Amino acid sequence: MMPFTYERAGTVDEAMERTVAPGSMLIAGGTEVGNWMRLGVQAPTTLVDLKTVPGLADISLVGDTVHIGPLVRLNDVAAHPLVTQRFPVLRESIHLAASAQLRNLATIGGNPLQYTRCPYFRSETETPCTKRRPGSGCAARHGITDNQAIFGWTDDCVAVQPSDPGTALAALDAVYVTRHANGGRRIDARELNTLPSQDAAAHNVLRPGEVITDIEITGAAPTSAYLKVRPRASYEFATVAVAVAIEVDGDVVRRARIALGSVAMRPWRLDATERLLVGHRIGSAAAQRAIEAGFADAKPLPGNEYKITLARNAVARALRQAVAA
Repeated sequence: MMPFTYERAGTVDEAMERTVAPGSMLIAGGTEVGNWMRLGVQAPTTLVDLKTVPGLADISLVGDTVHIGPLVRLNDVAAHPLVTQRFPVLRESIHLAASAQLRNLATIGGNPLQYTRCPYFRSETETPCTKRRPGSGCAARHGITDNQAIFGWTDDCVAVQPSDPGTALAALDAVYVTRHANGGRRIDARELNTLPSQDAAAHNVLRPGEVITDIEITGAAPTSAYLKVRPRASYEFATVAVAVAIEVDGDVVRRARIALGSVAMRPWRLDATERLLVGHRIGSAAAQRAIEAGFADAKPLPGNEYKITLARNAVARALRQAVAA
């Protein structure tokens, strides 16, 4: 690990100002940044601690919108009554993420920004990786493809985004509110992470000095569920994850929101499935056709074709799980 300077920000403005310079990074829970520094993926010259900024660790309800501060610890988000009552899918996604110890440190604002777990990105060798060495290529493209993307990849990067809470937030149409010297933004949760077609070297759309100050979720999604398929039951990243939030009238779907995790470099909404499910019963032949339609543009790599079948089955199961809850 290279030497670095540690600073505490007292305000959001200070955090913005101090992280504009090249080599400066924000740190919140530290479970992500510290890991990549140890592996040599990141070598910041300055770490700016956001935890000392007041007002970023609260959860509140204003009108029909829940506001979650980016510094709220994952376990605290999952235990909060506003989340348990309104957004079971978010609570479940957190319970299935990482380990209890990490969830006591990691923050809801930092987790969706975590880096890919692609083995070539994590490798300390000189294997080609666009995200570690822009322009070097993608060793995974013709290498180990088992856990790589089936949507949205290019020859420059076939990695996936692994955040469980990020997938749930995308299904809930959450919005990340940011501040920046050149103007803040409201970023749709499904667009926070960067697809390779946008910038294969980037992980997210945040600009240097841009700080997430709030996460907004409007309405409620009591009929929702999160399903995580993984090689083992604890402390393991997903092979496929599914977040569903639906509205039903009796047993007929009136609205559906479905996001897949670990299948692309961002949470992947199944727009066609959401549209075609409306007016049909969960478990019906029409519902199954709707699920299959969501995978019409899937593009598996040699060796991960199984992820399409796995993901289709996971969507069907998550929908049944949501209506049975």
